[in-house]
Amino acid sequence: MDSVLEMRSITKHFPGVLASDHVDLTLHPGEVLALLGENGAGKSTLMNILVGLYRQDKGQIFVRGETAEIHSPRDAAVLGIGMVHQNFMLVDTMTVAENIILGMRDASFMLDIDGVSQRVEELARRYGLKVDPGASIWQLSVGEQQRVEILKLVYRGAEIIILDEPTAVLTPQETEELNGVIKSMIAEGKSAIFITHKMEEVMSFSNRVEVLRKGRVVSVKKTSDTSPQELAKMMVGRDVLFRIERHPCEKGEVVLSVDAVHADDNKGNPALRGVTLRIHSGEILGIAGVAGNGQRELAETITGLRPVSQGRVSINGEDMTNRTPLDMIRAGVSHVPADRIAMGVVGTMSVANNLAMKGYRNPPLVKRGIIRPRRIIEHALRLIDAFRIDTPGPQTEVKYLSGGNIQKTILAREIDACRGLLVAGYPSRGLDVGATEAVRKRLLEQRDSGMAVLLISEDLEELLSVADRIAVLFEGRVMGILDRDRADIQTLGLMMAGMEKTEQE
Repeated sequence: MDSVLEMRSITKHFPGVLASDHVDLTLHPGEVLALLGENGAGKSTLMNILVGLYRQDKGQIFVRGETAEIHSPRDAAVLGIGMVHQNFMLVDTMTVAENIILGMRDASFMLDIDGVSQRVEELARRYGLKVDPGASIWQLSVGEQQRVEILKLVYRGAEIIILDEPTAVLTPQETEELNGVIKSMIAEGKSAIFITHKMEEVMSFSNRVEVLRKGRVVSVKKTSDTSPQELAKMMVGRDVLFRIERHPCEKGEVVLSVDAVHADDNKGNPALRGVTLRIHSGEILGIAGVAGNGQRELAETITGLRPVSQGRVSINGEDMTNRTPLDMIRAGVSHVPADRIAMGVVGTMSVANNLAMKGYRNPPLVKRGIIRPRRIIEHALRLIDAFRIDTPGPQTEVKYLSGGNIQKTILAREIDACRGLLVAGYPSRGLDVGATEAVRKRLLEQRDSGMAVLLISEDLEELLSVADRIAVLFEGRVMGILDRDRADIQTLGLMMAGMEKTEQE
């Protein structure tokens, strides 16, 4: 079979890191290639080279048999290569149609927006991507925004489509729809590269799988010739447990009480509308919901980062409503924020200093008010080892780590500092199967040691395997709270779409 894309011996260095080490990749017409690898394996680097965001140090790229020089995303677009990034590249205040043609070189000065909208509607019908061309992006759900990103690529003539963690923010029903969209595109001869950490999606979406480890290709297989267990072992070099052993929940006293809380989002619109929750010591309460339904605002009101307009937040019976983040830290609250880059780390600081952010006020990291650099390094080395953070050393700036290893740095700091309540926003998002297994074990260890854990996640498998109870948020309201043994993916998916269930305390 002829190839539509070949990457040969691609090599890329970053400071202290060999991100791609003579990597080969082949993509055939009408094929979905799953690209797998643990955090830092080089998947994103390879794809960023393909779409012109990075330039390889060595190696060649061939598109439809011709040598391709890709120096920018525009070069990639001319070659019919496009990427749907995990963080969507859309302008909220513009319409769907305006976003789709934004930046196109051949767009005329006098735009025929009606003609564009008509063409978008035709493509939407053709691929089953229902969306209103005249709607503003801010009015759309996350799933609809992803449809816009795919339509943008199709409108611009992309034949090679790269999907980076495309189901991370979708309901189970939307994931099924995406699978159908991909199959429709493949049936027309388009090709796709699919980056994911979800093994069930690899098995259902892809034709072949390429596995990277530490910047090198370790295996390329037909999907039908392998299994999730084998792929996971190739990724991390050991057997991975897909089901975690857990002990029954032994609930203690109420640690967190959220009573009829209302709060606004950053635009001043209602984000939380009378949310009431309880979490006990020795318990994990999961929060399910499609992104943008109040999860971020809930975490921020609990951790002192967002004001409460009505209602009450209590920690261990003490009213902590609208107290400062430092007050919350002193009350024993740790926070793994959803936006790890903007809120979780300081990129220009070292790994060691980022790990010390919660403890630098107290012994042993300080003595008589003076910070002790040697103790900070010792503290960092302990956490780097315990959480398997892949870094050249404790003095490496965090911005040079992969996204997954940045997440591990945050988790290490917050779990180590937790003294009562851990608020974890999407803690395994972007992590490989081995790291995800480790995170889930850590959460259960926190629970078993008597901590209360609020786990916010869009991964329903994660919630069902880790949480003791699961609450579903939709448009800032609690649709219901289900015990783990009464919940299933279908029911939770319907609740995430707005169907209310009887609440269980």
